Amino acid sequence: MKLFFGYHMPNYTFSGARPEDIFDRFLDQATAAEAAGFDMVTVMDHFYQIRGIGPETDPMMEAYTTLGAIAARTSRIKLATLVTGVTYRNPALVVKMVTTLDAISKGRAILGIGAAWNEDEHRGYGFEFPPIRDRMDRLEEAVTIARLMFTQDRPSFEGKHYRIERALNVPRPIQAGGPKILIGGGGEKRTLRILAKHGDIGHWFGGPIQDLKRKRQIFLEHCEAVNRDPSTVTLLMGSLAILVESNRDAKAQLERIPEERRPMVIVATPAEVAERLQPYVDAGFGGFTFSNQTLPAKDQIGLAGELIKLMAGARSAA
Repeated sequence: MKLFFGYHMPNYTFSGARPEDIFDRFLDQATAAEAAGFDMVTVMDHFYQIRGIGPETDPMMEAYTTLGAIAARTSRIKLATLVTGVTYRNPALVVKMVTTLDAISKGRAILGIGAAWNEDEHRGYGFEFPPIRDRMDRLEEAVTIARLMFTQDRPSFEGKHYRIERALNVPRPIQAGGPKILIGGGGEKRTLRILAKHGDIGHWFGGPIQDLKRKRQIFLEHCEAVNRDPSTVTLLMGSLAILVESNRDAKAQLERIPEERRPMVIVATPAEVAERLQPYVDAGFGGFTFSNQTLPAKDQIGLAGELIKLMAGARSAA
């Protein structure tokens, strides 16, 4: 199976950019990612900037408005949030928004969703922030509603937190069976079980390979428990890689990253990064996401295109 590559765009801060310039600069990155061969562009579903990327007062665009605008300016790349917080919107409304994105993009939408975590923006916007157990319950109900509304004409559902009654979703999704469902997070008891039962794509951020292998084994056990073929679910891993033409550039590039995140960052050439990521492919990961935080410039995004070709070639040769 072909490896899947995503370009994640959590950063809307551009030197010297006026508010009216932000989207144009952002779009330049998205279209460069499409040209480089990435399969997916993702944006955060946040209202404040998050720790590790920048101060919360940095610019943050609303996710689905932004994705709709990107859809109108691209032609191939898939589009998603990484990921929508289940507490931010009624799930039937989210399904309608993603279905609309699917229509605008001619079948390129993915529904990314997770349990939400940023209490500060919940408080700031007046959203309820229930305990994690309740948020996980809401997540499972939300993806159940999504699958129903993607695949049935007038579905009904009654849950503890959400309900729909003969819900209409017209126009129907362009993709047969509706957009794929991407579930973010690696919680071993609930999130991975929800992924096994309802998801098509899982996304975890990187870590020691032994930890991720153990987590994948737990996911496989959840698949067995719900009689799901694990090969129908693509596992993606977020990689904080800075790509350089040569290692002489590595130090200067690393200094752009907040100090607390530097231990997680790889600074290397495309060939070296491909070599370091291959063990994760061997361990069962089906692809990787990279970030506009570490690959902001068109030349760096172009180097990511070289990495994609290298890893695709290694996959074909295997």
